[in-house]
Parts: sequence; structure tokens; C-alpha cells
Amino acid sequence: MHELQELLKLLKIEQEEDFKNYQQYILQTPLNERRKQGFCWYPVKLNYSEIGTGEAVYISVERTAFMGESHAFSVGSMVSFFCNTEEKNAQNTSVSGVISAIWQNTMKIALHTDELPEWVDDGKLGIDILFDNVSYREMEYALNQVIKSEKGRIFQLKEILLGEKPANFKPLKFEINLPQLNDSQNQAVRNILSAQDVAIIHGPPGTGKTTTLVQAIKLVLKNQENGLPLLVTAPSNNAVDLLTEKLALQGIKVVRIGNPARVTEEVQAHTLDNQINNHSLFKDLKKYRKDAENFRQIAKKYKRNFGADEREQRRLLFAEAKKLLKEASDLEKYITKDVFQKAEVITATLVGSANQALREMQFGTVFIDEAAQALEPATWIPILKADKVVLAGDHWQLPPTVKSMEASRRGLGKTLFEKCILRHQQSAQPVDVMLRTQYRMNEAIMQFSNEQFYENQLFANERVKKWQISEGIAPIEFVDTAGCGFEETLHAGTGSTANPEEARLLFRHLESVLEQIGTVSFPTEAAPLSIGIISPYKAQVHLLKDGLAELKKTAIFQQLSAMLEVEVNTIDSFQGQERDIIYISLVRSNENGEIGFLKDTRRTNVAMTRARKKLVVIGDSATLASFPFYSHFLNYIEKIGAYKTAWEWSE
Repeated sequence: MHELQELLKLLKIEQEEDFKNYQQYILQTPLNERRKQGFCWYPVKLNYSEIGTGEAVYISVERTAFMGESHAFSVGSMVSFFCNTEEKNAQNTSVSGVISAIWQNTMKIALHTDELPEWVDDGKLGIDILFDNVSYREMEYALNQVIKSEKGRIFQLKEILLGEKPANFKPLKFEINLPQLNDSQNQAVRNILSAQDVAIIHGPPGTGKTTTLVQAIKLVLKNQENGLPLLVTAPSNNAVDLLTEKLALQGIKVVRIGNPARVTEEVQAHTLDNQINNHSLFKDLKKYRKDAENFRQIAKKYKRNFGADEREQRRLLFAEAKKLLKEASDLEKYITKDVFQKAEVITATLVGSANQALREMQFGTVFIDEAAQALEPATWIPILKADKVVLAGDHWQLPPTVKSMEASRRGLGKTLFEKCILRHQQSAQPVDVMLRTQYRMNEAIMQFSNEQFYENQLFANERVKKWQISEGIAPIEFVDTAGCGFEETLHAGTGSTANPEEARLLFRHLESVLEQIGTVSFPTEAAPLSIGIISPYKAQVHLLKDGLAELKKTAIFQQLSAMLEVEVNTIDSFQGQERDIIYISLVRSNENGEIGFLKDTRRTNVAMTRARKKLVVIGDSATLASFPFYSHFLNYIEKIGAYKTAWEWSE
């Protein structure tokens, strides 16, 4: 219990730090600077408005200037829709909302109001990012519910998840050996089916965690006796969308709660909004809303300063509109209940599982994917609704983002997923099964992570074991910049670290690889060769993007451009992705052996395990070797003969 109380304190510290950052970067920053930093769209035009789910007003806005600029908005972001009027003392010229869909220059927002503000014609319109209090409120509520529980299923799960009681398993009445799964995947499914309280899928990179999860969900649906739907969640919208797509492809009736990040027909077809719109009673719901809107528009023509008769007429019209909206709301609740009753699986983000529509619902099994990336307080939100919990993830990849250094130091970044594995390690039957066959990368690329993180228990599937771009192109190289004078620099504006010479070296190396590729004959129907160029430092990523623009002008790139897909980004943005070739720029090069971000070896694990057929790591061995993890990496590179020196690509 003390542990959960401490978690509540850490969550409050994190919220305060998060809000402090918001004040610094949003509230105290001029509008034009907010726009440049990607926290604001301004100016925008209003394309249309409509009444949508929950009687909210939905608007579509579009940028009219600075189109295509990068930004920090995403589906589910809390935003402020504002009007920048000429009046110095203008009041009530903003309203909050949530982004429900976003494209490059257009976004759709569900406003927290039942009518379009009157000020939309008074000045230039814009969109600001808002501080997200909702997520903190839901996490705090969930933690308090768990702390207070003294009986019932949530109390039992709390005792087991906190390690105070062992998890229970019962023998299966039937054999599970799905032909489309390998041995460890089948073992994980068996563990899930026999678990009475909690089970864990530990899925290292490329081991088919999502495939295993989907097959487990199918079997749980087939064999459960309570007839309850399943709840499938993850911390990110993208992960929820992927699971929604995969489950639907298996013929499972799935309903996606919340705002999908992937604006694709595949996901949209399964959203709650879409299924409400396609319900047989939706035409009646639409008529109620349309009639209500007509009454309101007529009522607005009667101004408050008109005579008594006009005021009474205005009151009656608004009352009729309110009555119609109440009937619409009741009908929408009925339709929603009907949609849920026909669903086999409901999908949502962790915070999205607190949605009002799910408030009273309980689920036979709650699946939480990417659980090793989820703050523990957020993980408890769906668990409140669970009879049994299945966690899936890999605690040796990126942890959750924690903004407060104090909260991080005191353990907020340690997930329930990781704690559960440790707490139940000595159990008669372990709660976790690690998937052991990886289908992504050449064995040489896999092996260092295998030794460092996975106790040498992974092995490469035969199809990928010797994967290469072509004969003669080695699967892994470390290019050492030691002694070249490639000193790191500090970017004055962002405080991020960069290494311009290392960036230039990377593209000289890539150009030489492209020259080799240019001599290879690929089948005309072959998929494009995908290349990822990544770094832990944003300042370096900016330099690398500039370098890519220059590379695209070279003759060899233009010769091969039709068969290449190249992307530059941070390591964090590449989690969950893979490429044929990965370049990693480690950046750090200094006399003091300071390696900063690189101390988080899980981030490096993510970077190295994105590559399928070729991995190139560029860094300064003299700086890196003082840290044991990188010293081991250099030894591994020496052992497999993959060491290169930057002098080989000197200008």
C-alpha cells in the first residue's frame, strides 16, 4: 500500500513539472514563437462545423499560412481554439477541445461546447496546444480506487500485481499448438489461457509479439464462458490502431474507442463514431440533431433586447432545441449500448479506457500492449475493469517518458510490467513467457543485444539468419571517429548536442554503400530499399536532415532514387519500426568521456534492433569505451571483424 501512496506523490510531482514546462514553452511564449516551435497553428480558417457524437460541436480547421511546417499536435491532444481579436480586453475568445483527426494542414476538433462560438467571425483564428489535465486526473482517480479497495476483484488483483500473493494458474483441458506460431509463442498463449489473474508476454524486437497477442485474444474469446467482451489497450494511439486492424482482419467484431491516429479506412470503419453512424437508428438521431440546430438558429435571430414576446419566443425555441437534444442523447446512448453488446473486443488507449461510455463496463480479460512503455498509474486505469490482466511488452526497450528528474529518480519510470516480472520470478509457474525466435534481423545484428539484454536466449529464424543487402555488403559495421578531431558541439538554442563532422562522415559512408548497391541487380518487382538514419540527439537529427537533402542531389542517389526510401529521425520515433539499413550517429566525442543520453542503454538497444540487413554505428571509441556497455559493444565488433576507422572515408 505504501508503494501506491508513493506512486501518487510521484505522479503529482510529474504533473507539476509537466505544467511548469507547459507554462514556459506555451503560456509565456509569444504567438509567433509558439507557431515556430510547433505548438500553435496560426492563422487557420474554419472549413465547417457540425454536431457530432455526445452532442459536441466538431469543427474542421485548415492552415492558411506556414503550411507543411512540423508541429507537436497529434490525435487526442487537448487544444484551445482561439480568436485573436483587435480588442485589448476581448473576453471569452477561446474554447477547448480534443483533436479527433489530423492531416498535414487540416485538423478536426471536438469542441467542449454545444454550439459554435459567436466570435469566430471577429478576428484571425488559431489553435494552441493545451496542458492535458485529463490524463493526470484519470491516473490519480485509478490509483485512489486501487488504494481504497479492500474487497472484490480489484483488491485481489492488487495483491497479486504487488507481489503480496502468488498468481494462480489452472491446467488447460485441451492442447494448444497453433501451427502459425512457434514454440515460445504457443507457450505464451498457453500461459495466457491457463492464467487466472495475470500473464505476461515478453516480446524482444522482431519476435512476433503482436501476432502472438492477436492469436491469444482469438482463443480467449473462443473459450471464455462469461460472454463478456475483451478490452484491448496500449499507451499510444498508433499501437491501439495496429491492434484494431489486426483483430478486424481475423474476423473479430471490434470497436475502437477514442480518436484513431491512423486516418485509414481500416481503422475508421471500426471506430465507435463510425459504427454509430452506420446504425439503423442513426437517421433518427441525425434528424433530432438537425431539428435542434434549426430551432437554435431561429432562436438566435431573436436578440435579448427585443420585446417580451420575442424573448418568450426565443425561450420556447431554445427549450424545444434542448428537448430534441435530450432525445438525441438518449437515443445515442441506446445505439452505443447496442454497438457494445454486439462487440467482441473494445480497443482504446489506457487513458481512453476511462471513456464515459465504458464507465460501468467490466471485462473478462484486459490486454495491455506496450505495457513496458506505460506509466504505472496509467496501467491501473483499465485494470480497474478487469477480471484477468495480460501485459505485453519488452522492458529492455524504451521506458515511459518522465519529465521530472526527481520523479524519475524515485522510480516513476519503472513500469508495472517490469515490477511484475521481478515479483513473480520465483513462482512455481512464472507469469511471463519470453518469445525467443526473432524474424527481423541478421544474426550478427541481433547477437550483441541478445547477449546484453536477453541472456542469450534469442535465435534468428532461418529466413533472416544470414540476411544481407547483397553478397559483399557486411551486415554490421562500427565506424570509429577516435583521433579524427570530430568534437561534439552544443546547440545554443536547444541545449542539444551535435557533431557536424560525424554527420558528414555518415553520408560519405552511405554514399559508398549506395555505390555498392548500384552494382547489384535487384528484381524489378522488389520492394524499395528502406534506410533509417537515427540519433538520440535532436540537434544532430537536424544536421542529418540537411545532409540527406545534399545526398539527394548526388548522381548515385538520383540513379537509385526509385528504389530507395530514406528517413531521418530520433531513436525514440523509430521504436516499433524496422528498416533494411539503419545508420546510428552516436554524436558524443569529448575528452571527459561524457556520454549523456547514451547511458540509457535501452535506447541504444532500440536503435540497433531496427535494422534488418545492415547496421552501421558511427561513434568515438575513446569517449564510448569508458562506459561498460559500449566497451562490450566494441569487443563484440572486434570479435566479428566489423571494426572500421573513419580514416577510410576521409575527404
